Amino acid sequence: MTTYNPYSTTSTLSTTGSITQSLASDPCVQHGEARAELRSEQYSLAQILGVWALAAVPMGLLGRVAFPLLAPNAASDPLGSGVTTLALLTLGLVWMFVLAMIMVRREEGDLRWATVKRRLRLNAPQQPATGQPSTSLWLWVVPALVAIAVAQIALNPVMKSVWVSTFPFFAEPAGESVEAIFKSREILARLEGAWWFLALFAVQATFNTILGEEFLFRGVLLPKMHATFGRWSWVANGVFHGLYHLHQPWGIPGSVVSGLLYAFTAHRFRSTWMSVIVHSAQSVYFCFLVLGVVLGLA
Repeated sequence: MTTYNPYSTTSTLSTTGSITQSLASDPCVQHGEARAELRSEQYSLAQILGVWALAAVPMGLLGRVAFPLLAPNAASDPLGSGVTTLALLTLGLVWMFVLAMIMVRREEGDLRWATVKRRLRLNAPQQPATGQPSTSLWLWVVPALVAIAVAQIALNPVMKSVWVSTFPFFAEPAGESVEAIFKSREILARLEGAWWFLALFAVQATFNTILGEEFLFRGVLLPKMHATFGRWSWVANGVFHGLYHLHQPWGIPGSVVSGLLYAFTAHRFRSTWMSVIVHSAQSVYFCFLVLGVVLGLA
């Protein structure tokens, strides 16, 4: 049986010329570092799906298979259940970071900071028309943060309700939500002085919104999706990001919307840091919330 290798450097596109023509037609890639991407091999659809599967399947197994087997009963030990969720998701997110580094190493030949920075677009935002970096472009983070806040506060509950009503088997299992921890005064009292919990949450948040999801989806995948999806590569990237949430299927519609916002900012300004900032806003908020719990201020 032949096994598909998602790291293969063999393009499934018909000609190199078609790749160059497709990329060159987009004004967002007609400058500077973008021209280097014209010379680098883009991913085929099969390769994109392969990388997606290497991220989504392990997370799905951890959330839907490992959790029910390893987590204590949520009714009798809600804190233990929530901590198990955090630990398992952190493990999967760490794997995504490792996968991103494997991809960079295989493509570029080393993992020096200069190489990683260039390949993952860890640079200042650039003017879409000229490719010139501009500090004023950081201001676009503000409307992006407003948009993500509106999506998560106003749209996500509605989409989740409709989604779960349509597909009830995707409903969130009782006791699996980490947010339930913050609704129990007894648990909050137990977490006072629990610096280990803050450390676990901070590690999970770091790999979630920076080293894991953003490095892989916006850093590794997004720059290599243009030959397959053209100018709509950021849309495809956002959809793939949402569908990767097999470990939290009840939130897939909201994750697609959020993924579109993350992908657009990274694509438009050719900077993964833009999507990292927008993606990390909620994590920063919850880290301060957990810090208050640990300090006994809740």
